[in-house]
Amino acid sequence: MANQTSQPDLSQLVRRVIDSARGDEAIEAYAVRGRETDVRAYQGAVESLSSAESMGIGVRILVEGRQGFAHAGTFDEAVIRETVEAARDNARFATPDEEVQLATPDGVPPSELDLVDVAMFDASTDDKIAMAIELERLVSEIDPRISGVESADYGDVVAEMALASTTGIDVATQGTRASLSTYVLATAGSETQTGFGFSVGRGLGDLDPARAASDAGERATRMLGAVKPPTERTTIVFDPFVTAMFLGIIGGTFSGEAVVKGRSLFADRLGDEIAATEVTLVDDPTDPRAFGATRFDGEGLATRRNAIIENGELQQFVHNSWSARRSGTQSTGSAARGGYSSLPGVGCRALQLEPGSLGAAALYSAVGDGVLVQSVAGLHSGVNPVSGDFSTGAEGMRLTNGQVGEPLREFTIGSTLQRMLLDVIAIGNDVEWLPMGAAGVSLAVEGVTVSGS
Repeated sequence: MANQTSQPDLSQLVRRVIDSARGDEAIEAYAVRGRETDVRAYQGAVESLSSAESMGIGVRILVEGRQGFAHAGTFDEAVIRETVEAARDNARFATPDEEVQLATPDGVPPSELDLVDVAMFDASTDDKIAMAIELERLVSEIDPRISGVESADYGDVVAEMALASTTGIDVATQGTRASLSTYVLATAGSETQTGFGFSVGRGLGDLDPARAASDAGERATRMLGAVKPPTERTTIVFDPFVTAMFLGIIGGTFSGEAVVKGRSLFADRLGDEIAATEVTLVDDPTDPRAFGATRFDGEGLATRRNAIIENGELQQFVHNSWSARRSGTQSTGSAARGGYSSLPGVGCRALQLEPGSLGAAALYSAVGDGVLVQSVAGLHSGVNPVSGDFSTGAEGMRLTNGQVGEPLREFTIGSTLQRMLLDVIAIGNDVEWLPMGAAGVSLAVEGVTVSGS
């Protein structure tokens, strides 16, 4: 990281790689380095502790439309030279694709984002352990019905990236993240329920163990005495965490790569009304509050705010360079990589619904009668990516006359992603920034099938 002067400078490293280009080769080098720490507390002591450093470089070489790729998990100069040769050899046997080209600078300036808590470079392991132990202590004391702490975890990541190419890309960035999370058990008689809570930020000072503990305790205890609801079509309200999970699923349907490959529900729907007029959905990795905020995408282009849906109308898909060329448009700075060992795909990093004017309680009051869904299970496996149909297990609370009432469990909710977007009737203003690629907010959707007893 920034204070590890003995480590090679990543920008210089990737520049040396692209300087090895031969003839009409185009070369891209993508290097990353990171350190992760994970702590789990149990009964006031450390149950597990891991701290690991990782590094690696991925090299792409393009010659006459043929792409070769290779990667290595070391910065050893001899190994990097071998990696370049491996990428060169792989290009010889690749199938030509005229649209496979390296990104070129597009003139969009990078946002000035402060994504680093400098204190994280020197944060002590003892401080991290103390944070996890304090979280467990607070959870245990939150309510007498809390019968156990399933997990109390601290985690962080300190990472840096550099990318350079023979097409003129030369960028570098750093970032830090820290989080607390806990799962707890609440018991009444022979019944046990679970709940979770978390807190995220750029560093230890941003974390709030009291809130994480309180949220977990409330989620667990309010489910005690839950019953199975009758089967009905009703209005449901997703709590912010569940909304963020659904946005993550929906975001995949706006990938330009999915459109090109015929895997998007909304291909050929640009300009159509695909959602209620209340819905404006943006992907904005330039928002520093977002967990996925970053200055550059996986091809080194500046990230930017992309309005996908505005007032219900589909405005655009998100693209990397390849999908943009295949679609006759420009990259939206949305290239996504799983790491140095993967090629750039396409993905949303920081999806956000434009918030409404109502707080959660006021939104419940406006809905009147319905179901508040506080968690879902098996969402990814419960969605049909072709039809958009979904059916997923859920639990939550009954809403009666706008008030949160009896807890409900062992039911499923079902609709289609297309129908759900059109049936949105209210969006809250209770935005929560979560450890995922979407922000959460209370979301009311009418006409959803709740299948219970």
